[in-house]
Amino acid sequence: MLVKTDLVLQMNNRSLFHAGEQQAQDRWGTTDEWNAARQQQLLWKFIPQELQPRIEAVPFFFLATSDAAGRCDCSYKGGGPGLIRIIDDTHLAFPDFNGNGAFMSLGNILVNPQVGCLFIDFSDGGRLRVNGRAEIVEGDEAKKLFAEASRVVVVSIEQVVPNCAAHIPRLIPEPTS
Repeated sequence: MLVKTDLVLQMNNRSLFHAGEQQAQDRWGTTDEWNAARQQQLLWKFIPQELQPRIEAVPFFFLATSDAAGRCDCSYKGGGPGLIRIIDDTHLAFPDFNGNGAFMSLGNILVNPQVGCLFIDFSDGGRLRVNGRAEIVEGDEAKKLFAEASRVVVVSIEQVVPNCAAHIPRLIPEPTS
């Protein structure tokens, strides 16, 4: 019981992190690195205006979902620039394109709306994580966001985490003809 009490007290002091993250920070000695100033700098609840055009220009991203039992799936979502639409500071949307018909990502969203989006710019190493709750919209509502889409995923943003460019390979796209 002492461990649970300790974790609850730690959560009050580092409220942006869940108990497992706090336990890992304690275990590997990074607790002191996460003061309030650093949390404000690195953990946001919205997409800053200056990053919005960059996100809307991405040609692809990675989407993490999990089912009701917590079994994870991560998939590549592509479609070229314009794939992401920023609705406002706390909502983004992207169309669902028919793939193999298994609907692994959408099926997971139907039973567990928590998602993670990872955006990487391989030209300069910039990366951004966006975590939130997803909703699938269809029909006219979907077409208002993306005219060609029969289904659109709208993410209500809960956490935005910018990351440093370390360890991201620099890749140069091949010219298209």
